[in-house]
Amino acid sequence: MKKITVKIDGMMCGMCEAHICDTIRRAFPGAKKVSASRKSGEATFLSDVDPGEEALKKAIGDTGYVFVSVSSEEYKKRGLFGR
Repeated sequence: MKKITVKIDGMMCGMCEAHICDTIRRAFPGAKKVSASRKSGEATFLSDVDPGEEALKKAIGDTGYVFVSVSSEEYKKRGLFGR
């Protein structure tokens, strides 16, 4: 499983965060633990497959926000109490 981090410009409020989360869930049905933060200007989610930069760019761009970049890293689930 990979943790995908998408840098997004243009989020101003909580509704913007919700809109981005809904867009990611709709565009990538396998996305899990989707979250967005206007303060950090990014959205993160977990996925078994790589969504692809172009697909993310199109999904985010179609909503009116500006796609800046994407990065991914291996996600390891922590055990009980972070062990």
